Amino acid sequence: MLDISADKVGEVIILAREDRGEREFDAFIGALNEEEQTSLVALFWIGRGTFEAEELAEAIRTARSGATTSTATYLKQAPHLADHLEAGLEALGVDSTDVEDDLYRPV
Repeated sequence: MLDISADKVGEVIILAREDRGEREFDAFIGALNEEEQTSLVALFWIGRGTFEAEELAEAIRTARSGATTSTATYLKQAPHLADHLEAGLEALGVDSTDVEDDLYRPV
């Protein structure tokens, strides 16, 4: 089970797609707790194809034990970050389009 909400993942996707600046991305990722950051990396790996959706627990364990740099730095270096996060959500049965649309929808 992911320890990060789909809305927070959606916000990361939006930040990765839009040129809002590195500081805003860093601040958002930095405000996530350790479990959320670990889940975000695991979700990215699932979307990238490093792990299958059924291997979520293993991906989370690997992300937790293998972290050698900050999550923000690691993810910023990843090509196609937003696409991989969307694919990860989809693999886990979450419609990323609905998540992103909800975040864009005016309140």
